[in-house]
Parts: sequence; C-alpha cells; structure tokens
Amino acid sequence: MYNLLVVDDESIIRRGIRELVDFESLGIGGCFEAEDGEKALAVMKEHPIDLILADINMPVMSGLEFCRRAKELDAGVKIAILTGYDYLDYAIRAIKIGVDDYALKPLSKDDIQKLLSRLAEKKRETDSFTAVRQAVDNLAMEAGSDGKGGLRGQISEALEKHLSDTGFSLSMLAEELGYSVSYLSTLFKKYFGGNFRDYLLDVRLERAKILLLSTEMKNYEVAAAVGIEDPNYFSVCFRRKYKTTPREFRTEAGRGKQM
Repeated sequence: MYNLLVVDDESIIRRGIRELVDFESLGIGGCFEAEDGEKALAVMKEHPIDLILADINMPVMSGLEFCRRAKELDAGVKIAILTGYDYLDYAIRAIKIGVDDYALKPLSKDDIQKLLSRLAEKKRETDSFTAVRQAVDNLAMEAGSDGKGGLRGQISEALEKHLSDTGFSLSMLAEELGYSVSYLSTLFKKYFGGNFRDYLLDVRLERAKILLLSTEMKNYEVAAAVGIEDPNYFSVCFRRKYKTTPREFRTEAGRGKQM
C-alpha cells in the first residue's frame, strides 16, 4: 500500500481529495496533507511518501522548487501537479525537472481518480523493475561477482560525474542506477567499506588536495569545484581529516617543492 501526500493551500481541496477518492482501489493506504511546500517537505522527512499531488501555485515555496526538493529527498517518489491554464507552461517546465504527471484545473472526482491511478501505476512499474534488478544482483552476488561485474565501477563513475554537484545524494544515485535507496546503501557499504555520505566527502577532500596543489584557486573556488557549498564547512572538514587547514596545506606543500 502506498502513502499519498496532498499539498495544496486550499483546505477544501485537500479534504475533497481525501473524502471522495477511492484510495483502496488504487492501493493507497495512507493520505497525508500539507498546506505549503515547506510543511510538505517536513512530512516527507517524518513519513515514507510514495505519491504526491501538489498544486503548482503555492505560498511560501513555488511548486517547481517543492518538486525539485522533494525529488532530492526521494528520487523514487512519483509527483503529479495540479495547475490552471495560466500555469500550463510552468507545468511543462516541471515535467522537465522530473515531475511525473500533471492535470489542469478544475478537476472532477474522476479526474483525480484517473490521475492517481496513472501515478500509482508508474510507481508500481518502477518498483517492479527495481525488484527484478535487485533479485538478479542478489543471484550474482551469491555467485561471487559484484552484481553484473561492474556495479562498483558504475558507482565510482557516477560519483566522479557528480562530484561538483552540491545536491548529489544517495537517493539521486539510486534513481540513476535503478536501485532502491535502502538496497543501494547496503551495496555501497559492501563495496566501499562505509556509508555514502562519508565516502563522498572523503573523495571530495582528496580532489580538493589535488586542486590546492595544482591550481591557484581560492578556498571558496576549490570548495565549489568539489561540491561543497559552504567554504567554512569545507575548511572545517579539511582540517578534521588532514589536521591542517587548506591554506596551511598549500603553503607547506609549496615549501616542500622548493626544497
């Protein structure tokens, strides 16, 4: 059974969806509500959400921004947006950033039912594909391989490709490779000996060392180049790992070259 999150600043619309739609026939077991994008993201952090219906014109946070951040939290969540004709171009832009479907207002009970049916079907297709792929990889692992003989390499390539992407996350990696987040987390620890976040930070800091030695980039430029948005956080992490600041590291390395 899937969990649905309805995001709309009009309580009458949220209540209408909750009371009129036949959730059981769609395989929906839970329905959560939020009146704006910020509250919706908070719900997603507290509860597993599979499907989202969101108004594109919301207060506090734009519909596009909410959809982008929702996908960052869980790349596997399926999102449909509700929009008026005035926002149709906006809706098309949303589709391009990963939204799965949209419908034009006003909507009838049947319109919502059909929209949710399409959304749930997309979720089932994704889950089915992921389950089959995981089963194949489990068999391969039992046979002594690393899951298609190249999963570790695929992960390494993805990390390299997204190294400068400050928003890159395990859920985004899972979506790109076609795995569930929990299963990929297990595989990641098996292949790399630690969790995704710590390993990615180590890779970024190692790349930062190379940039400090081979370029004249400033600290904030190096931080941005390796996907760390906050230069202060970059310096703290660098010092914690290498027992020296980026500036001191560059200075000492320069002296060593002269000697």
